[in-house]
Amino acid sequence: MFGFLQRSLSITRIGIDPPKAAPDRHGIAIVLIVRDEAAHIAEWARFHAGAGVAAFFVYDNGCTDHTMPILREVLADRLTVVPWNQKFRDARRGHEIHNQVLAYGHAVRNFGSSFRWMAFIDVDEFLVPKQAASLPAALAHLDHCRSLSLPWHMFGRNGHDVPPEGGVIANYTRRNPDPMSKAKGLRNFKMIVDPCHVTALKVHEMWVDGRTDSCNDLGVSFSLTARESPAFYSAAHVQLNHYYTRSTAELQAKIARGPNLTTPDADHLRRVMRKVAAIEAGEVEDRAAIEYLARIAHL
Repeated sequence: MFGFLQRSLSITRIGIDPPKAAPDRHGIAIVLIVRDEAAHIAEWARFHAGAGVAAFFVYDNGCTDHTMPILREVLADRLTVVPWNQKFRDARRGHEIHNQVLAYGHAVRNFGSSFRWMAFIDVDEFLVPKQAASLPAALAHLDHCRSLSLPWHMFGRNGHDVPPEGGVIANYTRRNPDPMSKAKGLRNFKMIVDPCHVTALKVHEMWVDGRTDSCNDLGVSFSLTARESPAFYSAAHVQLNHYYTRSTAELQAKIARGPNLTTPDADHLRRVMRKVAAIEAGEVEDRAAIEYLARIAHL
């Protein structure tokens, strides 16, 4: 009943001193915190490696399956694994410190100096170039931007009760029609930023040079409040696909696994199922990821 109070008594924003940019920094790195995603991690890693991601900084939040061996096989020397199985609290007030935010801050400070861009996404999220053959090429026109916000494109179960053969991208092609929907839990963003200018961060918001202004993928800058407006929306160059549910069986496992912050089970269940219902209301076909893979296959 009072889960919102428990979530509010947590530290979800941290400030950092940004790293100094290396003279030869370039390319894009992805930061990922993961726990037991062996079923899908190979597809996710191959997709983003093929899209030109230079380095993967993976924070191991207590994996007990084959997630890490699969990543090592697929990514080889592009992979850095950081053990990250923990829950920290403020010793004076007892407020939980968001473990994912801590991972993001650690990555920026310790690895960010080598890269022009750093993306912060999850295993159920794919960064899809819409026109270019790679993510670096898709971001090339944004040299004047230091912060890029990508809206979620939310995909549902697509009628699958159990995990289908053939992977996520091929089997999940229907999504909520409005990435800027005001339905609770549907409108949110993940960030690609210049790590050498990050001064504070949350999971879905980052401050660069002390400001929250952020560009869309056209390179137009908006304030934090204005990025919530329909005028902000663009997926002309990079689309963020969020495969939130996958199959019904995987959705049930997701619910059982729990959220990133300690939350009562009943409250977590209500929030997830409310979001699922909203995602699957009036779905549209979206084959952007499939079309990207077909496009680069001919190069």
